[in-house]
Amino acid sequence: MLELSFNDPEGLVKVSHALSTRSRVDILRLLSTKHMNVAELAETLGLPMSTVANNVKILEAANLINTELLPASRGAMKVCSRNYDDIHIAFSLEKSMPKKAIDLYEVEVPIGHYTDCEVQPTCGMANAEGMIIREDEPASFYHPKHIGAQIIWFRKGYVEYLLPLELPPKARIEALELSAEICSEAPNYDNNWPSDISFWINGVEIGVWTSPGDFGDRRGKLNPSWWLDWTTQYGLLKTWRIDGERTTLDMERISGVKLGDLNLMQRPNIRLRIGVKPDAVHAGGVNLFGKQFGDYEQDIVMKVHYSLEDRMTEDL
Repeated sequence: MLELSFNDPEGLVKVSHALSTRSRVDILRLLSTKHMNVAELAETLGLPMSTVANNVKILEAANLINTELLPASRGAMKVCSRNYDDIHIAFSLEKSMPKKAIDLYEVEVPIGHYTDCEVQPTCGMANAEGMIIREDEPASFYHPKHIGAQIIWFRKGYVEYLLPLELPPKARIEALELSAEICSEAPNYDNNWPSDISFWINGVEIGVWTSPGDFGDRRGKLNPSWWLDWTTQYGLLKTWRIDGERTTLDMERISGVKLGDLNLMQRPNIRLRIGVKPDAVHAGGVNLFGKQFGDYEQDIVMKVHYSLEDRMTEDL
């Protein structure tokens, strides 16, 4: 996610200018699910190549897209890809009142380190060297080799993780964030394959996200060379955030679940479950990506924003 504020006026102006015309917005929309070269963009939008090339330069200058020169049948072609799924602009100014000091506890859990699961085919897992278990055999998900997984997929069911919660005494949690690269699970792949994916924390469902598809129209940026071209390639990086008022997904409200509903301070860990419910309207499965697959070099990342009661008393 791109974060902008008055602290970076030049960046704010560049991005605002880049988004100020319909043609550039249309280019970003087309790049939301696949990479395209300038000629493809021009043909799809019905615009001259010179106009599209100029708009691409402006979007690249604002760091909203990335371009790469790749060999073509005649010379080279400029292939464009989008850098961000979301932009957050903060218009609030720093206030003169002293702010509450917030500390951050962060932990990254490999996707293969789940502690419980219940899955249905299609299902499987792999790492950078090859398949870890035989496909479509749910019993194999209990094999000790699962801890090395770098991509996991299943059509129904869930995987569950225990994430450590090592906070100082008298810590008060202000917000909890979880992020992962994720998408639906279709046969081979299907960019239009919706799936209602639920997240639970300590047994409480915090929200449902409908993944639009199982993306395979291009290779994932991190995928190993042995991974086949006609299967799942990449997902979307999604961020869930729970605070004292609500739960958001990529900064948009998704449910009314609050921190107080999760019983976070009653145990030294957080139980995170990711899955598709049996009665889901779109039971389209789950693909979870680790550091060596997909587009984002990360596993499941948890961030806990907290304050200390002693420090709060001193500030008063």
